[in-house]
Amino acid sequence: MSLPNNTNFYPSTFILVGIPGMEDMHIWLSIPFCLVYLSALLGNFSILFIIRMDSKLHEPMYFFLCMLSVADLIISTTATPKILSIFLSRNRNIHFEACLVQVFLIHSLCSMASGFILAMAFDRYVAICKPLRHSTVLTHRVIKSVGLAIVLRGALLFSPQPFMLRWLPYCRSNIIPHTYCEFMALIKLVCAETRICRIYSLTAAFLTGGLDFILIICSYVVILYTVFHLPSKAARLKTLGTCGSHVCLILVAYTPAFFSFLTHRFGHGVAPHIHIFVANIYLLVPPMVNPMIYGIRTKRIRERFLQVLTSHKS
Repeated sequence: MSLPNNTNFYPSTFILVGIPGMEDMHIWLSIPFCLVYLSALLGNFSILFIIRMDSKLHEPMYFFLCMLSVADLIISTTATPKILSIFLSRNRNIHFEACLVQVFLIHSLCSMASGFILAMAFDRYVAICKPLRHSTVLTHRVIKSVGLAIVLRGALLFSPQPFMLRWLPYCRSNIIPHTYCEFMALIKLVCAETRICRIYSLTAAFLTGGLDFILIICSYVVILYTVFHLPSKAARLKTLGTCGSHVCLILVAYTPAFFSFLTHRFGHGVAPHIHIFVANIYLLVPPMVNPMIYGIRTKRIRERFLQVLTSHKS
C-alpha cells in the first residue's frame, strides 16, 4: 500500500519485503538462515548447560559469556522466525505493535550484547593487569551488578524509540524494504521532521556500541602493554592466548555492525540488497559464531562438551 507523500496515516500493519532484488532467491536463502538459527540455538543452549553443570567454569568470564548467550538467543528468536516466514510462506505482514516490539528488542539486546563483551574485556584486563586482585574485584555481587547495569542501560536508552515511532505520522508507504523492523528503516517512512529522532538514535548507538568499542580498545592497549613487559616469550604467548577467544568475538560482533551502521547512514551508493544482507549478518551470525569460538578455543568448555557427548552415547 503506497500513498501520496502528502497523506498522513497511522498504519495497523507493515509489510516486510525481505531482501529487495532477491525475492526469487528467498526460498533458497531460507535454508542457510534456518541452519544459522538452529546452530545459534544449539550452541548457546550448550554453552549455558555446560557452564551451569561444571563448577570449574563458575568464573567471571564464563558468567558474562552466559549473559551474552541469553542475549544472543533472544536476538535470534526475535528476528529469525519472522524472516523465515517471509522467505517460506510469503507472510510479509507484521502488526504495527509487533514491529515496535521488534525494534525495541533488537536494538536494546544488541546494546546489551555489546555491554557483555565490554564486561568480558574488563575481566581480561583485571586478570592480566591486576591478577592478584581478580577474585576480590570481580566478586559474584559485582558480576550481578554489572550485568544488571548493562541490561538497564540497554532497556532505558532504547525504550523511547517505540514511543517515537508510535506517534509519528507515516505518509510515504507502509512497505519496509528489510527483513525485520529496524528504527532507521521506519524513520524513512515518516513524513514529519525526524531530525531529533535521528540524533537520539545516533546518541544512543554511540553511548552503547560506540562507547563500548572505545573502552574495549583502551583495555586491550593496556593489556598489550602489560603483556609485552612480561619477562619471557612463553609467558607472553600464554597470556595472549587467554585473550584469543575474546578478540575473535569482538571482531565477529563489531565488524559487520559498524559496516551496517555506516552504510545505513552514509553509504547511499551501496546496493539495497547488500546493505540488508550485511544487516542480517550483523544480527544473526554472531549468535551462531560466539558459542563456536568459545567451544573450540576454550579447553575447559571443549572437554566438558566432549564429555557430555561421550557419556550420552554410552
